[in-house]
Amino acid sequence: MDLILLVKAAVMGVVEGLTEFLPVSSTGHLILAGALMNFNDERGKLFEIVIQSAAILAVVWEFRARIAATLAGAASDPKARRLLLNVAIAFLPLALLGLLLGKALKAHLFNAPTVAATFILGAFVILWAERRQHRVRVAHVDEMTALDALKVGIAQAFALIPGTSRSGATIIGGMLFGLSRQVATEFTFYLAIPTLAVAGAYSMYKERALLTAGDLGMWSVGMVFSFVSAFLCVRWLLRYIATHSFVPFAWYRIAFGVIVLGTWWSGLVNWTD
Repeated sequence: MDLILLVKAAVMGVVEGLTEFLPVSSTGHLILAGALMNFNDERGKLFEIVIQSAAILAVVWEFRARIAATLAGAASDPKARRLLLNVAIAFLPLALLGLLLGKALKAHLFNAPTVAATFILGAFVILWAERRQHRVRVAHVDEMTALDALKVGIAQAFALIPGTSRSGATIIGGMLFGLSRQVATEFTFYLAIPTLAVAGAYSMYKERALLTAGDLGMWSVGMVFSFVSAFLCVRWLLRYIATHSFVPFAWYRIAFGVIVLGTWWSGLVNWTD
């Protein structure tokens, strides 16, 4: 097994795990990391799908008690049914728009300059949202209505644009729609499970011709690093939001976006598509 390849797999796994659930865009970071390490060919794109599944498993493990109780009570508990229905409703906008526009977006927007510009634009959205007076209308995830879920789902659809951040769009969008910071974050985690699982399964099916037993070692390393880093990140984020805003992430996005645009424009780094 190529040691350099395993190191790249570990780095990509950590990048995925740390950025999937923070408002900084995992897709954007993976595009840039893949370009920087020359790990962005078709084989690399398939690898991104694999390590994303490990990040999902980290969320499932963290919320395993609530998920098990919800599934077990789906037939008899109105709150459990409401949560499942809300997750399904919120999932639909991104799924439908992804099917309609996904190929075109990947062909034209999955490049370093677009990602960097979206990083910066998204930062200003976060700063604006955090400066607004936040009026909490929904203080617990069980209080969400179907309309609340649909609004969050529409916000999530903006994540089809690379660099936007799926979690950032749903958390900030949820807060703008009256969800508490904790509710918006928790619902984002629940929504990530079907969103990333279905997207991953669909992509895996399309790229099934690239599946080879020789990549199992690389996949295993990437998945382990992705799972561990995602689990630690989710644990940290749940504590962080209790007393902090997302403003530091906005400044990080601006700094990161400026660096990428500067190195691209000057030719210092050859950011390939």
